[in-house]
Amino acid sequence: MDTSGYGNDNYESLHNAASDDELVDIIAGATLDFSITDDVPPLDPEYSLGHDAYTNGKTGNTKLMDLLDEPVPGVGTYEDFNTIDWVREKSKDRDRHREITSKSKLSTPALLESISDAFSGWLLMLLIGLWSGALAGGIDILAHWLTDLKEGLCLSGFWYDHEHCCWGSNETTFQERDKCPEWQSWAELLGGSSVGASAYIVDYLMFIIWALLFAFLAVILVRAFAPYACGSGIPEIKTILSGFIIRGYLGKWTLIIKTVTLVLAVSSGLSLGKEGPLVHVACCCANILCHLFTKYRKNEAKRREKYAAAGVSYYFPLKTLWRSFFAALVAAFTLRSINPFGNSRLVLFYVEFHTPWHMVELVPFVLLGIFGGLWGAIFIRANIAWCRRRKNTCLGRYPVLEVLVVTGATALLSFPNSYTRMSGSELISELFNDCSLLDSSQLCGYITYSNTIPDRPAGPDVYTALWQLALALVFKMLITVVTFGMKVPSGLFIPSMAVGAIAGRLLGVGMEQLALNHHDSAIFKSWCSPGADCITPGLYAMVGAAACLGGVTRMTISLVVIMFELTGGLEYIVPLMAATMTSKWVADAFGREGIYEAHIRLNGYPFLEPKEEYGSKALAQDVMRPRRSDPPLAVLTQEGMSVGEVEAMVADTDYSGFPVVVCQESQRLVGFILRRDLVISLGACNARQRQEGVVSASLVFFTDHVPAQPTSGPPAVKLRGILDLSPFTVTDHTPMEITVDIFRKLGLRQSLVTHNGRLLGIITKKDVLKHMAQMANRDPDSILFN
Repeated sequence: MDTSGYGNDNYESLHNAASDDELVDIIAGATLDFSITDDVPPLDPEYSLGHDAYTNGKTGNTKLMDLLDEPVPGVGTYEDFNTIDWVREKSKDRDRHREITSKSKLSTPALLESISDAFSGWLLMLLIGLWSGALAGGIDILAHWLTDLKEGLCLSGFWYDHEHCCWGSNETTFQERDKCPEWQSWAELLGGSSVGASAYIVDYLMFIIWALLFAFLAVILVRAFAPYACGSGIPEIKTILSGFIIRGYLGKWTLIIKTVTLVLAVSSGLSLGKEGPLVHVACCCANILCHLFTKYRKNEAKRREKYAAAGVSYYFPLKTLWRSFFAALVAAFTLRSINPFGNSRLVLFYVEFHTPWHMVELVPFVLLGIFGGLWGAIFIRANIAWCRRRKNTCLGRYPVLEVLVVTGATALLSFPNSYTRMSGSELISELFNDCSLLDSSQLCGYITYSNTIPDRPAGPDVYTALWQLALALVFKMLITVVTFGMKVPSGLFIPSMAVGAIAGRLLGVGMEQLALNHHDSAIFKSWCSPGADCITPGLYAMVGAAACLGGVTRMTISLVVIMFELTGGLEYIVPLMAATMTSKWVADAFGREGIYEAHIRLNGYPFLEPKEEYGSKALAQDVMRPRRSDPPLAVLTQEGMSVGEVEAMVADTDYSGFPVVVCQESQRLVGFILRRDLVISLGACNARQRQEGVVSASLVFFTDHVPAQPTSGPPAVKLRGILDLSPFTVTDHTPMEITVDIFRKLGLRQSLVTHNGRLLGIITKKDVLKHMAQMANRDPDSILFN
C-alpha cells in the first residue's frame, strides 16, 4: 500500500505498455523492438491508431465516456518493483478465453483463431526448448575451449579444446590420451620446453593471466551493460514467479550478457558453476519469446506459467507440467544433436559402476548425508555473513577489484594442485569414475598382482591423490564462500557437488581399503569375500555430491531426479535418497532456509516462502493499516469527489491503491482502484483529452448511472470501468494464519479488512512480510519493494 512506485510522475514508460483488453493480435504483427533496454512488452499495432483517433476526434466530443467501453492504454499494467494482481490476471484470461470460444462458433476464421490460440502455448514451448537447448550446448562447448586455453593451444586448429585436439592425432595412445604433439602448453609455445622450473613458471603465469583476463571481461561486461546478469539468478527468478516485477531482469540485454559472461566466468577457474545461471538464461528466452504471443505478452500470470516451465516452479498448474515436459524433450533433443559432452549421451557425469551396493553401506551413506547437512548449514551462514559485509562496507563499491582479487587468489592457489586446477565438471567426472585396468588417473594407482580388477591395495599414487584431495576439499570449502554472490554469473550446483564428491571419494577409498584389509571382520565377512572388489569409491563420490548439494539448496525429490539426469545412475536411488534426506534433516536443525531463500531474505525481496511455517495467533486487525495511532485510511467515495480532489489525494499519498466507499460516513465498501490506473485515466492524455471540458472541478463517479449534471457546469468523469468491484476481503477477526495462507495460495497483493461490510483497513503483501519478519525476530524494514 505504501509502494512508492505508483507515485512516479514520469508517464513516458506508460507508452511502452500494451493494452490489456484487446483479445488476439495477428502473431506476425507482434514484433520485438530491440531498441528497448528492458523486458517491457512492445507496443501493439492498434495502439498508435487508436491514440491518433482519440486525438483527432476530441473536438466536439462531449459524450460521457466509460473507460470500460473504450480502454485506456496502460490501464491494467504494473510499475517496476511491484507485485501483480494474480486474481485479476487470471480473471482477465478467463474472460478472454470465453470470448474467443464463443466467437469460434460463429465463423470459420474465428474457429481458426481459436485453434491458433489453443496451440500457441505448445508452439511457444517448442521455441523455448530449441533456444534454451542450443544456448546450453554452445555455453558448454565454449567454456571447455576457454578453460583449456589457459593451459595451452592446439596447433592443428586454435578452436579445438585439448580433448578434441588429441582425438584427431595419430600419435595418441590410450594410456596417455591427453598427450599429443598437436597440443602444446604455453611453456612449449613460448620457451620450447615443457619440463623444468622455467617451463612450470611460464605455465603458472599464463594460467593466472588468462584467468584474470576472463574474470575482468566478465565483470566489466556485467557492470557496463547488464547489472542483472550477475549471480545465479534463481532467488530473483523465484521472486518474479511469485508475482513480483523486475523490469529488465529477463530482458534481451540480460540474456546476451549473461550468456557471454557465464562462459568467461566458468573459464576463469572461479569456484562456480553454470547450472543455476542457465535457469536464468532459459527464463530470459521464455520472456522474450512470450512477446511474440498476445495472450502471454499482455498477461503477467500467463507469462509466469512459461517462466515456471523454463526454470524453477512457484506457480505450476497441471497443464504447465505437460508443456514443461514437452519443452524438456525439445531441449534434450537439441542438446543431443549438438553433443557438447562428446559422449553421445545427455548426461554430464555418466557413471557405469560394476559392483552393486550393499545394505551395510547405508551407514557411510548416512554419514555423508550428515556431512552434507553440516556443510550446507555452515556454508549458508558464512556466505550470507560475507554477502552482508559486502553490502554494508566499502567492499561492495569495488566489485571489479573484488572479482580480480578472488580470481587471482583462486588461480594462484589452485594451479599447484591438479585437482583444483581442473574445472569443477572435470573434477567431479574424475571423482565419479570407477577405475578400470586402463585408467591412468592417480586415483586408480592401485597395486595389481594380476590382470584382474578385484583385490586392489592402494599404491603410492592413490595416497598422493588422497592428500591432494584433502587439500582441495579445504580450498573448495573456503573459496566458494567468498565467490558465490560476486558481480559475475555464478552457480552453486557444481561447487557444492565438488565438495561432496571429494568427501565421498575420500570416504569411499577408506572403506575400500578397510574392506580389503579386514574382510574377515563381522562387518564384511557376510558379503565381501577375499579378493573381491566390494566397494565402489565412485559411488560414494556421487552420494556425497548429492548430500552436499541437498544441504545447501534443501532440495529432496528434485535433487534425486537431478542426480539421475546428471549421472544416469537410476539403480542407486536408495543411497541417493538416504543421503539427501539425512542432509536435509541435519541442515534444517540449524535453519530451514536454503541458500536461495537466504539470499531472497538478504536482498529484501517480497517473497512469501510456501514452506515457511506460521505460528502466530494474531488477527487481521492486529496487522492491518491504519494502526490505532495512524490517521484514517485514505479512501475515495463513489460519487461527489472532484477531479482536483482525487488528484490531490494521489499527490499527497504514496499508496498503491485506494478503496472506494459509498460515503465517508458509512464507509461501506464498493471496490478498489489501483493508483496507476487512476493516474493514467485522469492524465492529460486520457480523460482531459478524450472528453472535452474536463477540468479540476469535474466530478468523478464510480457508479453505473451518473445523475444529471447542470448544463452550465463541467462534464463529469465516469471511472466505473477501472474499478475492481470484487476486491478480496477478510474480516477483522480472521486469524493471520489463514490470511497468510490466502496470500500465498491466491497470490494476493492486498486484502481489505471489513467488519459487517464496513471498511476498517487494508493488509498488503508487504504488511504480511513485515509481520512474519517480526515473528522471526528479523528487521521488518528489510522487506523492500523498491
